[in-house]
Amino acid sequence: MFHKGMPLRWRMILPMLGLILFAAVTYRSLPANHHQQETPRKYYWWSSLRLDSDPLNEDPQLTAACANEKQNCANGEFPNVKITPSWLDRLLIISALPAFLSGAAIVVLLSKLGLDEVLSFMVCMPILLFVWYYFVGWLIERWISRKSQAKSDPLKLA
Repeated sequence: MFHKGMPLRWRMILPMLGLILFAAVTYRSLPANHHQQETPRKYYWWSSLRLDSDPLNEDPQLTAACANEKQNCANGEFPNVKITPSWLDRLLIISALPAFLSGAAIVVLLSKLGLDEVLSFMVCMPILLFVWYYFVGWLIERWISRKSQAKSDPLKLA
């Protein structure tokens, strides 16, 4: 598939791998958010991150008290549940830590304005991940280019 003289395009490979990893972690988060009942839920779990779908508590349906404690309703969601991230989750978060820190800042700022944390996270994170991995790919290509130029340039003695 690749010829010896054909360089790998890390600027395209890494962002695609990052988006695939993000999609895989998102898909793995679906069972934790499965609704047993039709009642809306306040929190959405992405890996071990809890995202609030109503940060200003404006939706009375989400903040209503439970009629039955066994019922799976908004205040019965136990917001302090601990979910252990898998190795896939850890790989994504550690390899793109600057993107996740930027995304956390954006999500927190937008939630202060009342915007759904789930929506802002799902919109901004793929963009930030793509930009981060593109930048890392660019750095790798630049390093490889400089390394190959250093090998091809003969030493000049004055």
